[in-house]
Amino acid sequence: MAVYVYAVVERTHPQRLDDVPGVGDPPTRLRAVHAEKLSAVVGDAPEDLRPKRRDLAAHHAVQEHLMKDGTVLPLQFGFVTTDDDAVRTVLEQRAEWFLERLRALEGCVEYNLKASQDEDALLRQILGESEEARRLNDEIRSGNGAPNLPVMLGELVSGEVQVREGRTAAAIVESLRGFAREEHTSQPLGDDFLNVSFLVERDKEKPFLATERELAEELGPDCDLRLRGPLAAYSFV
Repeated sequence: MAVYVYAVVERTHPQRLDDVPGVGDPPTRLRAVHAEKLSAVVGDAPEDLRPKRRDLAAHHAVQEHLMKDGTVLPLQFGFVTTDDDAVRTVLEQRAEWFLERLRALEGCVEYNLKASQDEDALLRQILGESEEARRLNDEIRSGNGAPNLPVMLGELVSGEVQVREGRTAAAIVESLRGFAREEHTSQPLGDDFLNVSFLVERDKEKPFLATERELAEELGPDCDLRLRGPLAAYSFV
């Protein structure tokens, strides 16, 4: 039967797997596949596995359970291979890489921060601070301006938005990176202008969280900071 892989840990990790349900309906039982220095926490792969809420929650719950006892190298949801021997082969062939990553993650958790800006508030700010934007806007509203003025204003505002959001994103990251061992920036989606993950040492969590709260207050209600964590360190695997 195919094997579903949750995480890689050092062989010395306690791997307390009794009574921890895996993915699937009914939940599959967990077990460990061992190599010389590493172990993989696995279970039988359900035939109809889909990213349903229950299975996603079970996947993350297994990793969070393992994190209580030591450093974990988490795999993304849905990683399936042929059998235990295939898992063991990868553990042996890539042992040095796995061990290096486990050392890099030791004593750390991931926090992911996304940020978005209220568009209307940002537009008001640009019109209030940019003389050229105000001039174009006034001419458009008067009804006597050239037909290309809305395009010109749109291009000006778009450029200002990029500059201002880029500046805010850089300031946020700079304020928080001192508490992180590593950081990883991803492409923002939707209305977000920032999507960054921080690998935070456990003894720096409190000042990291306090600084994030101070940033949220300083930026005000027009800037929405959304922090998730502590998480398994997916972004740093």
